[in-house]
Amino acid sequence: MVSALIQIVIIQLILPLSFISMLWKKKNSSKLESISIMLATAMIVGWTFQTGRWDWVSYYLRYLFILIFLVSLFFAWRRVKLLPFHKKLTKEQKIGTAIYAFLFIVFGFYNISALTGYSTQQQAIELAFPLKNGSYYVAHGGSHTQLNYHNAYEPQQFALDIVKLNSFGARANGFYPTELHKYAIYGDMLYSPCDGQVLEARSHLPDSPPPERDPKHPEGNYVAISCDHDPEAVVYIAHMQQDSIKVKKGDHIKQFDPIGLVGNSGNTSEPHLHIHVEKEGIGIPITFRNKFLTRNDLVR
Repeated sequence: MVSALIQIVIIQLILPLSFISMLWKKKNSSKLESISIMLATAMIVGWTFQTGRWDWVSYYLRYLFILIFLVSLFFAWRRVKLLPFHKKLTKEQKIGTAIYAFLFIVFGFYNISALTGYSTQQQAIELAFPLKNGSYYVAHGGSHTQLNYHNAYEPQQFALDIVKLNSFGARANGFYPTELHKYAIYGDMLYSPCDGQVLEARSHLPDSPPPERDPKHPEGNYVAISCDHDPEAVVYIAHMQQDSIKVKKGDHIKQFDPIGLVGNSGNTSEPHLHIHVEKEGIGIPITFRNKFLTRNDLVR
């Protein structure tokens, strides 16, 4: 929880807001000095827009940040447009400009890296989305670790972690509540993403209150399905609610058959749907309605 707090509050909120505030208030002596701040701020705001976990605060805040940045940029440029492009800088101004240039390069690289995670050249399996009746948010998804931490682990490299948004655009009532019912997705029905055969199923493990985990059983309660249209692919749906699973090993099920409820069992930090597909132990991409989902995507 401490690392999540640092990431959300300091990196995702305070850092971009500090630079937007500086862009709004700072008085510069030349266009070059101003442009260096504008470019650094643009890269920082763009990176947090792409890679931030906006479900922790509000999905809609993501777009408010862009609006605030554009308004600040407009007034900052109006303020400096009559200044000379270049003027001899003081030592302090040179250091500041060098720092902004460095941040532009670093966060520019981060942005480009994140952009590579929005697609993949690998062959994907098409599935039906396994949730209904809500606004579902992709917390982890994509083909780069900046968008999807699973990408570092080959069997789950294209795994998706999905939560549900409440009316405020957040995944829970509270920043990190310990009560499972405060998470919007907890208890939602899960449906089979394809016609296929149930290869494995487990349902007896307890749901843990956040931030407790069960690392001895990483997937928690889960169902593994071999889809008829691609029998070599095994779909894993994990972290399901205790005693909620409605299918058993050997069952042949149809697409959209109910299979159980979203829970918080296994090695998980909070209630969510984890879904990934493996072929011979290697993760493969998933598409829903021919779309490759990535972080910050919504499915309604």
